[in-house]
Amino acid sequence: MKVHEYQAKALMAQFGIPTPHGEVAATPAEAAAITGRLGGRSVLKAQVYAGGRGKAGGIKVANSPKEAESLARQLLGTRLVTHQTTPEGLPVQKLLVEQTIDIHDQAYLSIVVDSSARMPVIMASAAGGIEIEEVASKSPEKILKVHVDPATGFQTYLGQKLAYGMGMDKESARATAALIGNLYRLFEAKDCSLAEINPLAVTNSGKILAVDAKLNFDDNALFRHKDIEALHDTAQEDPREVQAEAWGVKNYVKVDGSIGCMVNGAGLAMAVMDLITLSGGRPANFLDIGTANNPDRVVNSFKIFLSDPDVKAILVNIFGGIARVDVITRGIVEAHKQMKVNVPAVIRLAGTNVEEGKRILKESNLKYIEASDFRDAAVKAVRAARGG
Repeated sequence: MKVHEYQAKALMAQFGIPTPHGEVAATPAEAAAITGRLGGRSVLKAQVYAGGRGKAGGIKVANSPKEAESLARQLLGTRLVTHQTTPEGLPVQKLLVEQTIDIHDQAYLSIVVDSSARMPVIMASAAGGIEIEEVASKSPEKILKVHVDPATGFQTYLGQKLAYGMGMDKESARATAALIGNLYRLFEAKDCSLAEINPLAVTNSGKILAVDAKLNFDDNALFRHKDIEALHDTAQEDPREVQAEAWGVKNYVKVDGSIGCMVNGAGLAMAVMDLITLSGGRPANFLDIGTANNPDRVVNSFKIFLSDPDVKAILVNIFGGIARVDVITRGIVEAHKQMKVNVPAVIRLAGTNVEEGKRILKESNLKYIEASDFRDAAVKAVRAARGG
């Protein structure tokens, strides 16, 4: 789960991480008033779940309250398109209005989980700023890394190693090492999957500030953090993904193709998407129904497909293990009873209770395209989506 920058900064402040002074504005008048309280100058930052806002025009500098009001009017109510969004962009409903900062130097800092090492890794670079992806691609040696063993936890020397490795002087290094420790405490306490500060700024007066902030959280740990879950802004998500979550179809992600995919198992779902692409088509979604021994989840999956105008065919690829094929086929039959399925459906079934599942489909008299194996299913789905 993601949160907005202003929410991430509020959490960071709780853990002793200094950030610029600022407030949130939802109207042009509020942006003007906040700018006045900040001394007459401010930075207006569009609050969307995406990076690359600066290059996309989502960050503006106002030299007066009047200019802040004018700039806020230009931003609020629009959709911001960045390299991390879809072509439709994301809605700008709030602005973070912050004090301007005289930056002497800037760095990059983040914490993620290194799955290969099975422990958190802290990454830092003196080459912070908006081009950090280019730095990682072209000059990976500029990215410093230290792992934190969960058994021992964060140790002060790790922060010092990173700070001095970025070439900081003694005073800045001491403050940065403390900040890194605080960021790790936040990462651990709130079950983050990502904690990022870019840029981490050293001001002309020597202060260390988190000028930008990003926090992502492990969805599977949100039951422990109802306060974090309450911060979720569904307006920043695809409406179908939000609806899928409400219907109990938790592992649905919309993409840009024409074949709706219903699969059990994340690995199989990704393989299905790859094989559709290899066969010349494009999947319309990722959907892992999991161990769905519940026909309702299958019915709701069909509802999602049929609400998407991009879907021209449906591919059901089930390999029953714990999930029973007969239960899933009952869901397919029920979906056809409840709604008009006006696109062709390709169905491939294997695994637990497959013969019973095939019997249920045969006796239902549904019109569908049967596939014998994995590749056959993908090829037939691509052909069906093209009207074949």
